[in-house]
Amino acid sequence: MAKRRRIRHRLGRLSPGGVLALAILVALSVLILIPIVFTFLYSFFPKGEIEAYLKTRGSYDTTKWLDVLYAPAVFSLRQYYKIFIEDPTYLRLLCNSALYAGAILLGQALVIPLTAYALSRFTFRGRDTIFFCILILMILPFQVTMAPSVMMLRWLGLMDTVWAVILPMCFSPFYIFLLRQFMVSIPNELLEAGMVDGVGAVRGFVHVILPVCKPILGAAAALSFADCWNMVEQPLVYLANRQDLRPLSVMFNQISTEGADVAFAGSALYILPTLLIYLYFQEDIVAGIQLSELK
Repeated sequence: MAKRRRIRHRLGRLSPGGVLALAILVALSVLILIPIVFTFLYSFFPKGEIEAYLKTRGSYDTTKWLDVLYAPAVFSLRQYYKIFIEDPTYLRLLCNSALYAGAILLGQALVIPLTAYALSRFTFRGRDTIFFCILILMILPFQVTMAPSVMMLRWLGLMDTVWAVILPMCFSPFYIFLLRQFMVSIPNELLEAGMVDGVGAVRGFVHVILPVCKPILGAAAALSFADCWNMVEQPLVYLANRQDLRPLSVMFNQISTEGADVAFAGSALYILPTLLIYLYFQEDIVAGIQLSELK
């Protein structure tokens, strides 16, 4: 009740421009959520009904509104049974996606905060050059860095292995930049107070820097999970000869009208982890981006 009163109080204080901006944002949010809602809805349609409906696509009548199914004639869980029991292809690919996302996030947790800490709090020869290189890598698309990455992975003998996907993603320049910018804004007095109590560089990082960086760490974890979960180009290039190791995100370009019921169910399962991660970290995402001083 108290939260509702606060929301009503804030809405009552909005100016006409603020009301217009809120209305536009709500409308955009609804448009963005429509595909997600229909994906979950169509995942409960029986195979015959969803295939018959999809076959009508492409035969539009410009004088009529497009027909949309809002509920199945028969509620079905057969497609989920097929995914989990009969044909676990989607489930195996979903497990591959979870493996890559978990391993990459763990690697980033070990590498990125420490790198950002070193670039923000220590002065050493070549620091600015390293940071400049990180900025350059951050703005380069994957297509530019793909060839040298493939050459390096072949030299290391890691092509067509899970490490070819995991290791390059552990050194994400964007998240190093994001955390470094946040750490630069932390007052030196916090670390100096710890040094007075005998806290060294390592303990200062663990007990002072990391607790202060909790919002930006949560934001980086949520955004990085979305990147890892939705990656397509990296598995296609690095796992060209190992389709069994590819994540589920790569297989959606092979969806056809036949088997659409399983495809919608697999899509719903694929979307669910990202939604849960966002809902859990949504406050950290907003707070982290606001506090990072990125204009």
